[in-house]
Amino acid sequence: MADRIVADLVVDRLRAWRVPRAFGYPGEAIAPIVAALDRAGGDPAFIPARHEETASFMATGHAKFTGGIGVCLATQGPSAVQLLNGLYDAKLDSKPVVAIVGEDVSGPLGGAHQEIGLSRLFADVCNQFVRYARGPGQVPTLLDQAFRTAAATRSPVCVVLPREVQEAAVPDLQVHAAGVISATPGEPLARVLPHEVDLAAAAQLLGSGQRTAILVGQGGRGAEDEIVALADRLGAGIATSLLGKPVLDERLPFHAGVLGEVGTRAAAELMGGCDTLLLVGTNDPWTDYFPMPGQVRTVQIDIDGRRIGTRYPVDVALVGDAAETLRALLDRVPDRPNPQWRATVENSVDRWRSEVTERAAAPAEPVNPQLVLQELSSRVPRTGAVAVDIGSVIYWYARHLELPPGVNAQLCGTLGSMGCALPYAIAAKLAAPDQPVIALVGDGAMQLNGLAELITVSHHWSEWRDPRLVVLVLNNRDQSGMGGGRPPSTDPARRRPDVPYAGWARLLGLHGVRVDRPELVGAAWDEALAADRPSVLEAVVDPAVPLSPPEPAFADLRGVFAEGEAARRVRDQLDRRLSLAAEELI
Repeated sequence: MADRIVADLVVDRLRAWRVPRAFGYPGEAIAPIVAALDRAGGDPAFIPARHEETASFMATGHAKFTGGIGVCLATQGPSAVQLLNGLYDAKLDSKPVVAIVGEDVSGPLGGAHQEIGLSRLFADVCNQFVRYARGPGQVPTLLDQAFRTAAATRSPVCVVLPREVQEAAVPDLQVHAAGVISATPGEPLARVLPHEVDLAAAAQLLGSGQRTAILVGQGGRGAEDEIVALADRLGAGIATSLLGKPVLDERLPFHAGVLGEVGTRAAAELMGGCDTLLLVGTNDPWTDYFPMPGQVRTVQIDIDGRRIGTRYPVDVALVGDAAETLRALLDRVPDRPNPQWRATVENSVDRWRSEVTERAAAPAEPVNPQLVLQELSSRVPRTGAVAVDIGSVIYWYARHLELPPGVNAQLCGTLGSMGCALPYAIAAKLAAPDQPVIALVGDGAMQLNGLAELITVSHHWSEWRDPRLVVLVLNNRDQSGMGGGRPPSTDPARRRPDVPYAGWARLLGLHGVRVDRPELVGAAWDEALAADRPSVLEAVVDPAVPLSPPEPAFADLRGVFAEGEAARRVRDQLDRRLSLAAEELI
């Protein structure tokens, strides 16, 4: 066997950190690492994507669906630039990703081919953690620091490995030598709980509320039972952020759905009528839909203290793990349910659910996209994952798809970059090949990178115990943006080229079904979900179906900043409208 080189040492460190696979696009500057991964026999595996951007989305998708650390590989220059989109997704949604970038620059600085200043390029997205390995002896400690930092800060980091370092012989590392640090991979994070005085203040505030609302974000994962128990104790209503949609059982009668522009009227009404607000693990950017300033008293729970108070004024800040912090609150909050407020919330939720059904049944030409998601809702497998892209599909997902408890769903929630869903779905499927995965994609995202990444699906699917990976393509042929509410355009600049998505899938050896009649939508889902291989379900939908964002509560009062007597009049007007709204809801 040939002498080991530093690239083999890199693979050893990935294995030590329990990395199952690394995503990337091969190139000369990372060729030694790719070769070492090949010699490792798939532990960890190297998954080549069709593009560096989708490789970084796959790494972020792996972190989102598994809770582990994603890894992506690229070379310097244009290849490194293409990683940024997926890494910014990881940064803004607080997911740990390690980017390993190979560098093969010879000659004088400033004149080399494909030379880009990597430190400056990655400085913002990687929160200043961009490290160069200048010699073979630095590599193990450098990689350990990168993984530990990514895990501790829940963010992406970057390590640059020159090719000459990758190809160097493995040095004789003495544990106690100067500059050599012995570290244990995977050291657990600390348990974080708020101070007693803060827990007491939060319990007093929540216990004194009359109309409590709880807004749950992705940080509420693992705290489902505690959230529902606290809501029952207070008689509270619950809404979620878009990223928090999979956290709770959406069949709960007091679950008002997603808050925000893509969300529900019931969630907007919940925010408009509450006088007490608990934020659990959310950094929701749709602050227009939050209660009026001065309307509520607020408690916020977040593991990252930097996020508290950044979206909305907070009276009591609780920095801690959601589940343990909520358990501590349950020991302190009095059992004071408000049946009238809970009934108000449930009536609002019932009205909204009836409205959703009516919207999906509305005629469209040829198919109502809301109907496509409504028909899926009763057919979503009880286990598995859902990946959602950016575009009008988010509106239909947020309102019409009822996720079964335990089904994980992810999207590029804060960055909002199109083209994430199919890379996410591939990462989810590779992580759990015995579980079904569904990707919800628009035709724009499909043309952006989805058609190419179907090649990746066709390359790997025969290895999967459960072959079901269903890609829904909402084909509305609209080029103008989000779609929705516009009649079909005759302007070629606004018409997206019509591509046979299902036909392309069949050319790759996958299953493809195209539906353009509303009465056949359910059967099309049944066919796709029963296929013996991955499927593309192409639904030809109407671009003129309106998106219909809910009106924020008391929208005409927003933006009013008054002092003295004017402020009193605004508060009096708000109190009167709150009372009227509560009466109408009851």
